[in-house]
Amino acid sequence: MKDLFKVYKQPKLQNPSLILSWSEDIAQLGPAVIDLMNKKLGGEKFADIEPSDFFAMGGVAIKNDLIHFPESEFYACENNNLVLFRSDAPGNEWYRFLNLVLEIAENCCGVKEIYTIGGMASLIAHTNPRRIWTVVNQPELKGMLTGYGLYNEMNYRTPSGGRPTLSSYLLWIAKRRNISGMNLWQEIPFYLAQTTDPNACKAMIEFLGKKLNFAIDLEELNQHIEKQEGTINQFRLENPQIDECLSKLERTEELTHEENEKLAKEINDLLSKER
Repeated sequence: MKDLFKVYKQPKLQNPSLILSWSEDIAQLGPAVIDLMNKKLGGEKFADIEPSDFFAMGGVAIKNDLIHFPESEFYACENNNLVLFRSDAPGNEWYRFLNLVLEIAENCCGVKEIYTIGGMASLIAHTNPRRIWTVVNQPELKGMLTGYGLYNEMNYRTPSGGRPTLSSYLLWIAKRRNISGMNLWQEIPFYLAQTTDPNACKAMIEFLGKKLNFAIDLEELNQHIEKQEGTINQFRLENPQIDECLSKLERTEELTHEENEKLAKEINDLLSKER
């Protein structure tokens, strides 16, 4: 078992919460949240999982003509009593991998509750509020979330014959280990799915901060939001068809398939130039 992971230091934590994200996420929401929290809360790496048993090609992939080694890293934010985990999604051995994640979190830190975060493409406009949908593995958790403005009508049970999402599978395994857990799915306008959504990132961090009692300076994120919205607003002024598509979404009207495709391509192309 020890060959599957490395522990570099023993963090000083008291039954912390674990916040977890997967690198392959819509609008890179999960990684963006984890990275910003690490930066602002002084997260320090204390353990990681060896990739060879869980990822294809011996743990190596090719992205943009570069060799990419999958990473599965644990960080401790000791001043805020939090554990952060950022990982590529394993290609195989899901059950072993997810049990290993929880094993490290329990044995090294005494984690008693987990939160997974991820993006969910939605037919909303970027000017609309970003709702957060929740899935819990224990019924009593729904009552604990009252007052946070979350939507908890989702069900994490996978339809017969289907394969669960990685986060749903983790929730099930956590329940078997008597660990409270919830998946947090943040709405992302579908036309921002291939780029970034700083508004969604802000909404997720604000919820987590309120729930887990920490505060982060969001000025840098606010500047990103202002820049992105300004770019899209200017584009609307110059492109009546795009403006009409966005106006329909703001009025909760459906777009045609062609309008969906055009809007997604045009906005993605526009924001790609801003990176």
